[in-house]
This record gives sequence, structure tokens and C-alpha cells, in this order.
Amino acid sequence: MILIFWISLFIVVYTFVGYGFLLFLLIKLKRLFVKKIVFNRDYELPTVTILVAAYNEADIIQDKIKNTLELDYPKDKIQIIFITDGSSDATPDKIKPFTEITLMHENARTGKMAAIKRAMPMVKNDIIVFTDANTFLNKAAIKELVKHYQNDKVGAVAGEKRIMVEELADASSAGEGFYWKYESYLKKWDYELYSNVGAAGELFSIRAKLYQPVESDSIIDDHMIAMRIAEKGYIIAYEAEAYAMETASANTKEELKRKIRIAAGGLQSTLRLKKAANPFYYPVLTFQYISHRVLRWTVTPFLLIIAFLLNIFIVAETGLFLYKILLIAQILFYTLSLAGWFFESKNIKIKVFFIPYYFCVMNYSVIAGIFRYLGKNQSAAWEKSKRK
Repeated sequence: MILIFWISLFIVVYTFVGYGFLLFLLIKLKRLFVKKIVFNRDYELPTVTILVAAYNEADIIQDKIKNTLELDYPKDKIQIIFITDGSSDATPDKIKPFTEITLMHENARTGKMAAIKRAMPMVKNDIIVFTDANTFLNKAAIKELVKHYQNDKVGAVAGEKRIMVEELADASSAGEGFYWKYESYLKKWDYELYSNVGAAGELFSIRAKLYQPVESDSIIDDHMIAMRIAEKGYIIAYEAEAYAMETASANTKEELKRKIRIAAGGLQSTLRLKKAANPFYYPVLTFQYISHRVLRWTVTPFLLIIAFLLNIFIVAETGLFLYKILLIAQILFYTLSLAGWFFESKNIKIKVFFIPYYFCVMNYSVIAGIFRYLGKNQSAAWEKSKRK
């Protein structure tokens, strides 16, 4: 019982904190022997196609179009495609007047991956940039992404996701904002060590020639597209100066809906990306992939519960001081989480309580997502979460 407790606790701490520390130490060591890549700012810019899949985004689509057309990139080297399949509102009609944009629309809603597959024959350029309809890019985003393709080993480049957090943030804003800041550090260090282990649909790019269609029922298609390229031996770069901004989920209920879907997709991708999980192909990639993704999407949330229950039994059986301290620490953490839930329900905004609450919500969503996927209750069609 004690052995299982310590193994469980070790994996939990390693997943959420330890991997970050280990990664930081590894890149410090790497910097002693390997020089940082210096990019040539005067190189010939590649041609780019921007793909935007939009579903019922009539309220925001014109802002997205304006943002896209104002990007700092040569107009003769950029192609813009919006796919609005399944939209039942005015989204397609609001795009039609813009002659700079190729609009693709079908009434049938078959999922984001199916829409992207349908658009691929229209792509004419060297680099494909994927971005969501409800996110806004900084003007230099495309130039910052494509500079990494000077390295022939780079097959994809992920941008940074930034959450716009108001000063008096609620649980979804404070928790999501903190989570993505931490994630950004991990992605930066992952790339510096070797490669990122996925990409977020808010903003990422790939070499068009490396695009490989993934299964149409893929739940987190962006992650799958990038990882299939990594499985070919290419690097997924990360660029913090190319960023996509969006507001946080409208509330924790909406964030939970989004997280459960991602967790279901996480398990699905783990089962399908067999080469990434096999250290005999690319051992460093496998180490990063399992440490950063697989543990979070599979065993760690269950080990949180096991560690807590075993801690109770060990204290009851032995009464040892160390285990009492560990149990008190766990109880305090979950009490703060409950306080966060209570304060959110009363619309009282105290950030210190929201981060433990968001952590618990995030891990609950993984468990719920796993059961949803195993129960075959998760559709590939993207579900809109309400945003602030």
C-alpha cells in the first residue's frame, strides 16, 4: 500500500511539476554544448495558405476577417481559405463580399477534419497556417512562424495561445490563463530540447508537402496533424512571438465542456499515435510525448484519487507523522478547490482559490473524457464553447 502510494504521488508530481524542472535542467545542459539557432531575417519568404474552419461564427467572423487581412505578410504570397461547412447562421454570407478570401461551404456538418480535407485540394502554397475563427493573431504572426522553416528538419511550427484575462477574473479566466502561461514555458523548453509534442488549433503551421490526412473522426485534429509529421522524424517548432489571442470560456461549465472533449481526443490520439510512444523510433520525442501528454491524458487523474485514498488508509493504519503532513496538505489543497467552487457560484472573484479549483476541474474532465470516449459518446464535430 505504501509503495503504491509513493509511486502514485511521484507520477502526479512529475506530470505537473517535475517534468518542467527536469526539462529546464536538460536545456541548461544542452546550451553548454549546442549553440542556439540564428535565423536569417533577409531570406526569401515562402508562400502561405491560411485555413480557417468556422462554424456559426457570424458574431465575430468580420473581426476575424479584418484581423487576417491586416497580417504583415506580402499579399502576393498569401492565400486565405475559410471553410464554413454546417454553419446555419449568416457566417458564409458575411464572408462572401471579401474577394481576397476563398469561401468553401456545404450545408452538411461532418466535423472539422472533414472540412479541412475538403479544402486541401485548393491549397497552392508551401506552408499551411491553421487558425481558429474566434482567435486573433498579432500582425507579425505569419513571419514569426515561417522563419523556422529555414531549418529543413522543421516540419511544423506551433504558435502561442494567449488568454485575455480581466483584472477581476473568475475561475475559468484565472485558471485557464495560468494554465496556458505554464504550458507556453513547457512548449518553449520542449522545442529547445528537441521538439514540441502537438499543436493547438488556435495557431499552427505545417509544410504543405508533409500534410497527411488523419482520420475524419479525429477529435483533436490539430494535435494529430502535427504529431503525424513528428512521427515522420520532423521537428515541431514553437514560436512565442506568433500568438493567437482569445477570451476565456464564459464560465467553468463551458470550460469543462471543452476540456472533456479535448480529454476524449487525448485518449483517442494516444491510442493512435503508436510510433510517437515507441522509443525505438525517436527516443527523445517519446520521452517528451509521454511526459507532457500521455500521463496527463491517461493515468495521472486516477492516481490523484488513489494517492488521496491510500494516504487516508496509511494514516489510519500507521499514524506516522510524515503521512499525516501529506494528508493535511492534500486536504488543504482540495479545501481551497472547494472554496474556489463556492466563490465562483457566488460570483466572488478571488484568484488564489480559482487555480486549485481549475486544476481539479481539469483532472475531472480527463476522467470524464476517457469514459465518454470509451462509451463512444464523443462526436468529431467541433462543439462551440461560449466565450467571454
